[in-house]
Amino acid sequence: MDVYEVVGWLGALMVLGAYALVTRAGTSVLYHVLNILGAAGLLVNALHHHAFPSTTVNVVWIGIAIWGITTATRERRTTTR
Repeated sequence: MDVYEVVGWLGALMVLGAYALVTRAGTSVLYHVLNILGAAGLLVNALHHHAFPSTTVNVVWIGIAIWGITTATRERRTTTR
């Protein structure tokens, strides 16, 4: 198994772990960070294999997770004031 496969599998585990966390405990920054890291791992693997539909999905997934962190951070700042 080469490094791209390992990174891809680690990414898949992180995305699944993040989904399990959000299902169990609700949205958190940890969930979004795991999604970013997981999607990045899957993105590395998809690029290596020239799987461009998966590449696109993972770029969008990272964007959504960044948006989620931004939203959660804004809400936390508003709540603590």
